[in-house]
Amino acid sequence: MASFQAVKKAVSLAPTVRTLPSGVPVAPLLNFAVRAPSSGHDAHHGAAARSDVPPKWTGGLSRSSAGLVSKTYLSVPVSGSQQHRLLHTSVARKDAPEVPDFSHYRANPESNRTLSYFMVGSLGILSASAAKSSISEFLQTMAASADVLALAKVEVDLSNIPEGKNVIIKWRGKPVFIRHRTQGEIEEARSADWKSFRDPQSDEDRVKKPDWLVMLGVCTHLGCVPIGEAGDYGGWFCPCHGSHYDISGRARKGPAPLNLEIPVYEFNDAEGKLVIG
Repeated sequence: MASFQAVKKAVSLAPTVRTLPSGVPVAPLLNFAVRAPSSGHDAHHGAAARSDVPPKWTGGLSRSSAGLVSKTYLSVPVSGSQQHRLLHTSVARKDAPEVPDFSHYRANPESNRTLSYFMVGSLGILSASAAKSSISEFLQTMAASADVLALAKVEVDLSNIPEGKNVIIKWRGKPVFIRHRTQGEIEEARSADWKSFRDPQSDEDRVKKPDWLVMLGVCTHLGCVPIGEAGDYGGWFCPCHGSHYDISGRARKGPAPLNLEIPVYEFNDAEGKLVIG
């Protein structure tokens, strides 16, 4: 029987491809750095994925019209400033050992209330004083001047007026009738039935002394100046509209509705003068 013996012999073949200086063949369409994927047969039998094969989502080989394409995905770090927010609470813990005690710095509410009342009261008093001063100065500007006040009162020497005569003076721009009445005129004025007059008024209410009659010489109808010792009653007569007044200045006839007005006056017996106003 014939025998066969295999003989091994090393044969060196000439290189058919170009190589890099490191001895790695030049293959433009191949990526030797990519690990081989796991086979579907291993996954079918429940075998775990190979640890030396990266998952498909990290990259791999794919074929296109240009040839084989190797894709590799990288995670690029996020650039820019970032703000780190820490979880904390705004509620202060009074029993925390790291919180200092500020109780001795707190103000007393009672003392603060007293100070507040004092300030409010002081400001109220100052405001009232300022308001009073302002109102007083404003009212003083509306007061009468010195020349007007000088005419506020008029003194008349009664010794120069004989009995049975009239004197007309000017007081505050108005005429004033002063009559030194006789005894007969006094009796006539007081004997009349004054209750039936248009403006009922007794003679005693119109004079302070029976022999002196003081009244404004302005007709109560339309402000005319009556004429003395005239008219139907021996007193005063207004020729403008025909009003008649008696010896006491009371309206007796005509359109005058009221008696002649009595001003404010007083007698200065020590000097024998009449002060009007």
